[in-house]
Amino acid sequence: MLSAIKLTLMLFLSGFIACYGSNPNYDSIHKLLLVSFDGFRADYLKNYRLPHLQEFIEDGVLVEHLINAFITKTFPNHYSIVTGLYEESHGIVANEMYDEDTKKKFSQFNDADPFWWNEATPIWVTNQQQENRRSAAAMWPGTDVKINNTTPHFFMKYNYSVTFEERMGNVTMWLNNSQPPVTFATLYWEEPDASGHKYGPDDKENMRKVLEQVDNHIGSLMDKLKALGLWESINVIITSDHGMAQCFPKRLIKLDDCIGRGNYTLIDTSPVAAVLPRSNKTYVYNLLKNCSTSMKVYLKEEIPDRFHYRHNKRIQPIILVADEGWTIVQNETLKKLGAHGYDNALPSMHPFLAAHGPAFHKGYKQDTINTVDIYPMMCHILGLKPQPNNGTFTNTKCLLADQWCVNLPEAIGIVVGVLMVLTTLTCLIIITKNRMSSPRPFSRLQLQDDDDPLIG
Repeated sequence: MLSAIKLTLMLFLSGFIACYGSNPNYDSIHKLLLVSFDGFRADYLKNYRLPHLQEFIEDGVLVEHLINAFITKTFPNHYSIVTGLYEESHGIVANEMYDEDTKKKFSQFNDADPFWWNEATPIWVTNQQQENRRSAAAMWPGTDVKINNTTPHFFMKYNYSVTFEERMGNVTMWLNNSQPPVTFATLYWEEPDASGHKYGPDDKENMRKVLEQVDNHIGSLMDKLKALGLWESINVIITSDHGMAQCFPKRLIKLDDCIGRGNYTLIDTSPVAAVLPRSNKTYVYNLLKNCSTSMKVYLKEEIPDRFHYRHNKRIQPIILVADEGWTIVQNETLKKLGAHGYDNALPSMHPFLAAHGPAFHKGYKQDTINTVDIYPMMCHILGLKPQPNNGTFTNTKCLLADQWCVNLPEAIGIVVGVLMVLTTLTCLIIITKNRMSSPRPFSRLQLQDDDDPLIG
């Protein structure tokens, strides 16, 4: 009986692996292009007509909600994507930072000091350290900095005025013509983030216009890759760092109404504000704690574990987190109708991920992965040994053509099916065995009338 069950399982699993298992023609080392459209909120995909992006998705994979890292701001999340680390681990904890020991300051306009970036190793550095490979970058945050004394072999210094076409043209040229080849490249574009801040995501007309432009950029990228003969061989990931929430002029948390400015320094601003107390920390904390019911106030050691935002000296002693749609100011009026940085559990903060290429399935959709899961997936595609990271490769297996993946409904169906097969076989074996071993029915000896019974 046991041998029959083993044989059944072996036959089943071998058939399943043949259907769902690895592709023998799949080469684990492919070129990979990582593209970020800053501030591309996940539900823009459903709310706007984006034909080029939809075409890209139909022949590839889509993760509908990317659960990004807290705080949901630009520099921290772009570094989480390429390191697989939470912000407390890679050290880029905000768009504006201050280091108490060195008295150094970091901002998006003063970001070139390797001091801030060297707590982690981004994938473009790892890619160049293994074998004879090159990386390239068009304005992805951090790529013009000598991180661990290394920049991408090709890169563009950040310049907002450089067009998408020029950035795209350089990246595709480097991917197509360099020797040794560029195997990993990044491409960054500021929209729809800039317009989301200006108009707010609820301004459907203005957001429709900018998203049409973004979609046209995606179409141009696809056309360029096809013209260069790269489309069928290159893997392309299109994603973003965060979403966007609508803000309102009357939803302001004015710190000047609660605490004097001489008591603290505001390091990073709304909607997650980093506070460095100048006077007694407990005194500052208590004043801020009672400031507004629309803002959570945390001592550094009280920050919830789920944020993974506590264990780094660059995280300030007090952190303020505004409720969705609220803005923390000292005494200013509302400057932007859209903001991000809020709690990363909020759907409005989630971006998406779409991917196309030989490493990915075609026409597959998945609900969620984490931003930190992208890094181990990219390392797998490139055949790189990943650096220590917070990502989980198994979360992305269903996206990849060379991985054996079973989602929950399929797994339940398979288990039920196997149990039914085994139950049926067991019943058949028992019935067959009983039939073979049953004795012939007992026949009572009949005495004839002229037979005398034996008398003892």
